[in-house]
Amino acid sequence: MPTLTTDIRAIKGIGEQRAKSLAKLHIATLRDLIAYFPRSYEDRTAVTPIARLQSGETACVEAMVAAAPTLSRVRRGLELVKLRAVDATGTLDITFFNQPYMKDQLKAGETYTFCGKVEGALLRRQMTNPVVEREGQHLLTGRIVPIYPLTAGVSQSILIRSMAQGLAACRDLLPDPLPEPVRQEHKLCHISYAYDQIHFPADQETLAIARRRLVFEELFLFAIGLKKLRTRRSAVAAAPCPVTDLTDFTAALPFALTDAQRRVIGEILADLSSGRPMNRLVQGDVGSGKTMVAAAAMVCAAKNGLQSALMAPTEILAEQHYRGLAPLLEGLNLRCALLTGSMKAAQRRALLTQLADGAVDIAIGTHALISPDVAYQNLGLVVTDEQHRFGVAQRSALSAKGTDPHLLVMSATPIPRTLSLIIYGDLDASVIDQLPPGRQAVDTFAVPGSYRQRIYAFLRKHIAAGRQAYIICPMVEENDALPDDRKAVKEYAAMLQEQVFPDLRIAFVHGRMKAKEKDAVMSAFAAGETDILVSTTVVEVGVDVPNAAVMVVENAERFGLSQLHQLRGRVGRGQHKSYCILISDNRGEETQARLKAMTRLRDGFRIAEEDLKLRGPGDFFGQRQHGLPAMKIADLSCDIALLQEAQSAAERLLQEDPELSSHPLTAQRVEELFAAQGASLN
Repeated sequence: MPTLTTDIRAIKGIGEQRAKSLAKLHIATLRDLIAYFPRSYEDRTAVTPIARLQSGETACVEAMVAAAPTLSRVRRGLELVKLRAVDATGTLDITFFNQPYMKDQLKAGETYTFCGKVEGALLRRQMTNPVVEREGQHLLTGRIVPIYPLTAGVSQSILIRSMAQGLAACRDLLPDPLPEPVRQEHKLCHISYAYDQIHFPADQETLAIARRRLVFEELFLFAIGLKKLRTRRSAVAAAPCPVTDLTDFTAALPFALTDAQRRVIGEILADLSSGRPMNRLVQGDVGSGKTMVAAAAMVCAAKNGLQSALMAPTEILAEQHYRGLAPLLEGLNLRCALLTGSMKAAQRRALLTQLADGAVDIAIGTHALISPDVAYQNLGLVVTDEQHRFGVAQRSALSAKGTDPHLLVMSATPIPRTLSLIIYGDLDASVIDQLPPGRQAVDTFAVPGSYRQRIYAFLRKHIAAGRQAYIICPMVEENDALPDDRKAVKEYAAMLQEQVFPDLRIAFVHGRMKAKEKDAVMSAFAAGETDILVSTTVVEVGVDVPNAAVMVVENAERFGLSQLHQLRGRVGRGQHKSYCILISDNRGEETQARLKAMTRLRDGFRIAEEDLKLRGPGDFFGQRQHGLPAMKIADLSCDIALLQEAQSAAERLLQEDPELSSHPLTAQRVEELFAAQGASLN
């Protein structure tokens, strides 16, 4: 008898090779299979007579194969199966590319349903590689059909047929993590019905019923997990930091802290002195002064005999932090050190000894800080910069170097308040909502590609005045499957050097380069050795270049607003007037509304809210790496009301049963969700 943990190879038609392909979709067991939800649906309930087919539409036709299909080999690697299908109204020519088995699978005189895109003229209608099914089968046609995300070696028909087998084998074995009173109170369907209808809905109404149940369940379990994370952390003791006088720190600063910085530092000091581990997120726009807030926390830790570690996602950013903080902190008699992967062995050994015996108060570095051979004498504060670049497992690995150390995470990626609970719900949040005096506003313009020559002249003018510029492209290399207007970084940089700016110094950088190569290019740009840096979004979070005054973004419609705001934050960091130019030839109403919002808005949180409203949460969830469980079915652009309902239900359940001892299935499912991301709830 199959169980939920039965290997996927028990499904008919799934052998070793296909199982390897499915593993890329994280499908290894029957439970993984049926929990792999469709991304969309296609309504194939309507059947269209051949005579009424319109070229360009996708349609389903019931037609008889008029004569035996023919197989021809056009050239090596290209085989064609051709046939003619007929109904009472006309004929349809059908071609299958590289599917030679279709010749024997389709029989003359038998009727099939063909679903595909209609091509050709009125009297010569055609379909290429349609979905085909014997008349009356109604697994791939004649119904609302699920559409799944795919990978190489796995087709829609394979997944749909496998899903039908998987559901038949184990739909009734699914344990329901929703307590029965919760399910009834919120009028939610049974779990087996929900899984049946999410994959093979009878109609739109049953699909909506199934989806509501599964979205509620996902958000309910998530809310319980976050609440338990918070509760577990508050129950743990941490070394308190009673000494919180930072007068010498603020006096050493060459500028006055903003009121927002002072407020957030106060929140941090309250955490540090509480006797419980701090778990705080500090959000602030680019240039709002998060690093100085972190420095205040590290000074407080050092005054109380604790070491601090600040982890940045790249060597160049770690070095920037070190250059900026070391003179200030060492002026307060605190010992700082930089630890990166590229250090020489002898230098590294000496530094590891100093960390272990407490000779270093503050370590600044990259992932090297969590290497197995790194030990701290008394690590009491962990700071991670650009939180979205690190997962829970990486944060935990650094925290494990100490005994329940305080945790401070910083992010310049503004998250809409409606999403902050989901993305950072396990952390207390502080917002630095004020920029220091004198911070330059960046004038932003959205223009079509016809302005490109004027933009080049604008760049030349500013470079002649001694400034530098970024040009951002959305991809690395040309790809024939994508529109030709996508600018490839290497080719675009070469074109600028050869045809537009032969007398200027142009470099390029992209994410597929080795870390040392990227750092070398960025360091040269920061040192003023490059005039124009052509880049992908790898510079979205990066080194400060106060001399950079122009940011040009090609194909701006391909970026989310929050990402555009991050890119814009790369300029305007010095004393020079700065500009951001967004180029897009997409005249769509939504695109124009988004780009117009960029020219109008300056506040990152307002931009993030606008992005959520216009595009949904994809930008925030698509690239997130914070390590909390990913949303498999919930869509927070339309499920906000259900989120609030699920959160309320989760809070009531935890009030009644804080340890979930009376709800073991709920507890088990929550633990599984979070354990998969390296976040233990125990």
